[in-house]
Amino acid sequence: MAGSVPSSASTASSASTPSTPSTPSTPSTPSTPSTLPGTLTGDANAGDMGIPGRPATPRLVSPRALKQRAVTSIEGRAALLHALAHIEFNAINLALDALWRFDGLPVEYYDDWLQVAAEEAYHFSLLATHLQTLGDAYHYGCFPAHDGLWEMARRTSGDWLARLALVPRTLEARGLDASPPIKAKLASVGDAAGAAILDIILRDEIGHVAIGNRWYRWGCERSGCDPIETYTRLAAQYGAPRLRGPFNLEARRAAGFDDDELAALQALA
Repeated sequence: MAGSVPSSASTASSASTPSTPSTPSTPSTPSTPSTLPGTLTGDANAGDMGIPGRPATPRLVSPRALKQRAVTSIEGRAALLHALAHIEFNAINLALDALWRFDGLPVEYYDDWLQVAAEEAYHFSLLATHLQTLGDAYHYGCFPAHDGLWEMARRTSGDWLARLALVPRTLEARGLDASPPIKAKLASVGDAAGAAILDIILRDEIGHVAIGNRWYRWGCERSGCDPIETYTRLAAQYGAPRLRGPFNLEARRAAGFDDDELAALQALA
């Protein structure tokens, strides 16, 4: 049920091997809001967006300042798990920001993003707990991290359609592509529990991207604009990262990208 804590979060106590990811179910058709979508409840000035509640660590640095470590070492594996946990921690805030910042939308929209936030919190708890099994020195905050995900939220704080286009449909969709090779890295060093967590995350992230796709298309339809042309314009306007392959086409299709969108994606890569 939209808005409830997902069943996996309430029943799973360890990273057991999950079932094969399946195509997300299609929620009911969004109803028509009483006001224009994307009316801001917060500050429309993207530079004054404000920062969500965060722990004192990790220390945030430029992505270029992050040290590359081989996953074959315990420290390298811990750094990889820490980076993944940081992504999921930011994803909690991204989902909740999408929920409270924009008003005048159908109630299903808010239910959807509350569900996403709950699942992102579950992913974070799985990764943070698993990280601690590598030794007393390893916990969330023990490595520096970057703020790239929140930066895109800041840029799009005044544009609801851009937020949908560039956070769930771009940044989160990149996770669909990255998940299989990361899982393979963990499995190659015997980390079966870590690999199983990646299966859980991929399963749920397909649903998150599907939610972004559905609401993005709904917004485009209401505005009378073409989804592919609008995406290209918004990506250029807000400086979205250029997407590079290989792409997880199976997961992207399951998340609602159609053949025309996937063809356009591959043409730009």
